[in-house]
Amino acid sequence: MMHKNLFDAQVEVLNLQMIEMCGMIENTLEAASEVLTNLDKKRAVEIIEGDSVIDRKEREIESLCLRMLLTRQPVAHDLRVVSSALKMITDMERIADHAADISEIITMIDYDIKQRPGHFLAMSRTAIDMVHRAVDAYVRQDVELARVVRQDDDIVDNLFVEVKQEIADYMTKDSTRSVEGMDFLMIAKYYERIGDHATNIAEWVEYCVTGLYKGDELR
Repeated sequence: MMHKNLFDAQVEVLNLQMIEMCGMIENTLEAASEVLTNLDKKRAVEIIEGDSVIDRKEREIESLCLRMLLTRQPVAHDLRVVSSALKMITDMERIADHAADISEIITMIDYDIKQRPGHFLAMSRTAIDMVHRAVDAYVRQDVELARVVRQDDDIVDNLFVEVKQEIADYMTKDSTRSVEGMDFLMIAKYYERIGDHATNIAEWVEYCVTGLYKGDELR
């Protein structure tokens, strides 16, 4: 019984740590979106430098998960909680990396950032919203919301195709915009990857709650 109580206490700590990291990821992603809109290079540098804080949080949670596995051999749902957390923090850390990557591009931009591809804002906003919903799905352990996130990944992928075509079109018409085009293409690719990582988080939420991975119950 003592071991069970200890493990339950560790699960509570893990949930709090996960929620804290989720909040850090959301704040970083929103900040990157703001610097992309405002071309705030000073804030972009702060985002890049702050990435190490999220890296440390990932290692802290990873260490906690390993201690939980060593303290007691969890079964069934307990094991899913720990293994899902280990998977999710990797995707969350990668989302933070991509926010830092976007910020790094911002620090080098010297043109009018407002002249962006037509579908760019819709794509970036959808990817960010996917992260918010994936985080919310984790906090609420909401399988249905997690499935919505997975479905939205197709929207981001389709918008990415549109953005790539728009970039190709205006680079063909105006060769002086080649640098701008490549910057937006890289940023768009980062948002596409952010959508992928949000999808991964949603899939691990679903696995944690149901024991099914990647919508196996729907097949």
